[in-house]
Amino acid sequence: MMRLPATSGEWIDRSRPLEFRFEGRSYKGYEGDTISSALWGADVRVLGRSFKYHRPRGVLSLANHDTNALHQLGGTPNVRADVTPLLAGMDLSAVNTFGSLEGDKGRFLGKMARFLPVGFYYKAFHTRKLFPMWERMFRYMTGLGRVDLQAPHRSTPKAYDFCDVLVIGAGPSGLSAALSAAAQGAEVVVVDENARAGGSASYQIGNEASRRRLLAELLVQVAAQPRIRALTATYAAGYYKDHWIPLVSAERMLKMRAGSVVVASGAFEQPAVFHNNDLPGVMLASAAQRLMYRYGVKPVNKAVVLVANADGYRAALDLLAQGVGVAAVVDLRATAGSADPLARLLQQSGVDILSGHAVVEALPDGKGLCAGARVAPLQANGTPGVPTRDIACDGILMSTGWAPAANLLYQAGTRMRYDKTVEQFVPDVLPDGVFACGRVNGVHELARRVADGTRAGSHAAAAAGFGQATGEALSPEVESPSHPWPIVDHPAGKNFVDFDEDLQFKDFCNAVQEGFDNIELLKRFSTNGMGPSQGKHSNMNGLRILARLTGKEPQQVGTTTARPFYHPVPMAILAGRGFNPERRTPLTSRHDALGAKWMPAGVWQRPEYYQVAGQDRLTCIRSEAHAVRNGVGLIDVGTLGKLEVIGPQAAEFLERVYTSNYANLKVGMTRYAVMCDESGVVIDDGVVARLADDHFYFTTTTSGAATIYRELSRLNTMWRLDCGIVNHTGAFAAVNLAGPKSREVLKTLTSLDLSAAAFPYLAVREGEVTAGAGKIPARLMRVGFVGEWGYEIHVPASMGGALWDALMQAGKAHGIRPFGVEAQRLLRLEKGHIIISQDTDGLTTPLEVGMDWAVKMAKPFFVGQRSLAAIARKPRKQQLAGIVFPVGYSGAVPLECNLVIEGGDIAGRVTSIAFSPSLDRHIGLAFL
Repeated sequence: MMRLPATSGEWIDRSRPLEFRFEGRSYKGYEGDTISSALWGADVRVLGRSFKYHRPRGVLSLANHDTNALHQLGGTPNVRADVTPLLAGMDLSAVNTFGSLEGDKGRFLGKMARFLPVGFYYKAFHTRKLFPMWERMFRYMTGLGRVDLQAPHRSTPKAYDFCDVLVIGAGPSGLSAALSAAAQGAEVVVVDENARAGGSASYQIGNEASRRRLLAELLVQVAAQPRIRALTATYAAGYYKDHWIPLVSAERMLKMRAGSVVVASGAFEQPAVFHNNDLPGVMLASAAQRLMYRYGVKPVNKAVVLVANADGYRAALDLLAQGVGVAAVVDLRATAGSADPLARLLQQSGVDILSGHAVVEALPDGKGLCAGARVAPLQANGTPGVPTRDIACDGILMSTGWAPAANLLYQAGTRMRYDKTVEQFVPDVLPDGVFACGRVNGVHELARRVADGTRAGSHAAAAAGFGQATGEALSPEVESPSHPWPIVDHPAGKNFVDFDEDLQFKDFCNAVQEGFDNIELLKRFSTNGMGPSQGKHSNMNGLRILARLTGKEPQQVGTTTARPFYHPVPMAILAGRGFNPERRTPLTSRHDALGAKWMPAGVWQRPEYYQVAGQDRLTCIRSEAHAVRNGVGLIDVGTLGKLEVIGPQAAEFLERVYTSNYANLKVGMTRYAVMCDESGVVIDDGVVARLADDHFYFTTTTSGAATIYRELSRLNTMWRLDCGIVNHTGAFAAVNLAGPKSREVLKTLTSLDLSAAAFPYLAVREGEVTAGAGKIPARLMRVGFVGEWGYEIHVPASMGGALWDALMQAGKAHGIRPFGVEAQRLLRLEKGHIIISQDTDGLTTPLEVGMDWAVKMAKPFFVGQRSLAAIARKPRKQQLAGIVFPVGYSGAVPLECNLVIEGGDIAGRVTSIAFSPSLDRHIGLAFL
């Protein structure tokens, strides 16, 4: 109904119509449309409701941040209608409505505006008696979209890439920057959030054929340059250290590392502030141009164009070229300035130009849509005068200024300054390897933008190591493209500054009057810039208002902090495709054959327990523990970190790393090992075995193997001791054979003397274990953490299966049982052995968990020693203790992490707890 005749360069394919539904009604669009353009083309003028007052809203900017055009698509909330491509069969509805969009019951909130002043939420939070009522109301009223908990999970990939120069923005300045950098030999990636390259040059035409030709030439050159890759429909979501930029598209996140970065992100056209400036039909001039040239949609039938720059005059010429009526051009300035030739063209077409005038009010019709503009002359002090004049129209287009899209520059650490010649913030000091060009750099005229891009691209290529930098900064603009005060106060209010949060001009005045006269405080108290568009429409006007109210310059007021993300990023993109690396021991097939139920342990998969037919999980676990206590059991401990340190100073290295003594450890013996960080916090434990004077073999926790190896390598690089570290974690299989009958089982498979005298507790021996017809070289340690006689047996990984089979076969006569992690945890709890990171946390020292005996403070040095000495001089704040429940206790039993309460106060927390069949009672560990 509002479609224009086909024109060259439009993004839609009229041969491919698409059917879709919105608010229960069927409509038709075309492939290439966005949801907003398809609805506007179908003459749907109300796309959503405002957040606070539920006022009807239509197209505002059509620049990927129209907050009031968020829609629900099935289980997907908050679909951005102005950027999301239209697909056949979409069934959409508006968010933030009570009932339908047309009959939204929330629209009555607008009549209560006087009772909802700025800062209302904060004030309500401090009303103790009424807060429960307010809280219920806020929870009911707030929030956009509806989360469908039954929606299928969406899997999105991540990718990684590199380039010499990354150009952000494919407008005329970005394209010229890419060409310049590529010409010097750099590999260039140019990225743009729009579906096609070209930026404003593709729609801000002003009915000038030369502007179209310039863009066409740039696009041809870019397509012919093999060193340039263009990524469209992809936005740079943030800037991180060392030119690391996440590039987000609809389907994935591409993590780009660039040698240098050119920010050619352009500028956001800013709305003027006047009464009812949010009525559907009131939009930015650039939004109207996008509708016409990209989507073939007539923005309005007859427009009043409010301008303060040449861009506004060009927009009026574009409207006429597309057959749209222009009732008047209202110029905030007294003269047209450099736009005078354009003004004469408009006057020749019969358009009335009102210089030195302002739109003071948009006039609504009976449905709340724009039906006219009330215009008044501006007085010497900049306020509207009399007489006013009403001009009939169904749309008001605004082109009064720009705000730089400088979010990424701020995130990169750019220092900005306010330039009065262009009435915007521009880069003052850029970080190394970061360059800016085009409108974000304060350069607005088309030919100058191209030249500025050429300069920035050359400098970026040189910074990345390609060629010599050429080109100097351009001279200032002849006149400002932005009006310093495009704001009209109105006694009736409803002159919106922040369209996300329904903030009016008077809200800023009241906030400053209440003392919130700092830009960051004003933002938080008023919520300006805190909606989904993150202030892209409102921050600049909010800054101007604060500056005028406080008598300061914009430079003194400054800007709020720009944080990622540049646009909202769907959770599915952030989460990415599920990627959980898993490690499995060489004995996995044996565990599967025995009915293992798996559980994660760090990156490893370990048997939690072994399922026995007719027995539940708890019974299986207790049966496994009983077998170890009374007979013999076998557990796979191949997940332990297994490291070797070899060399003349190997003992000295371990002396520094661990809290105990190892220089005096005899060859053939082992010793328990505790590792701390510099603050004295326990980070790992294990067993150190001395195989020779200069050769140690030691274990770490399952979850700490990689981290500990990395830390030990770092320490030895720093200390430069004469020893080397080898990580054997994946090279060795390991099992623990434990229980009163373990020696009887093992002695049938080895010639080693297993007697207590020859192989005492904590001893280590190297020998062979018979497996089938062969013999396996093995390291055997008389250690274990289950409180029974046991042997830890380490063999080459390729022989782990044969060892397991041999032990299971030899143990049949003794009722051997495989046991899993849960049985081991129960057994170690009966022994009183702690688990690092379960019974400790990121602040726990050895002194608090009863490991004083393992800390040898008399040593010259170990990591964390100085901190532990300081901690030992202070009163102990907590202590790990065993807890025991009476036999036959039938009351509630705490869970791990439950608090210990004494006399109504918190006295500690439970770290481990389980029922011990051996003791017939619950036992555990708790910090007190």
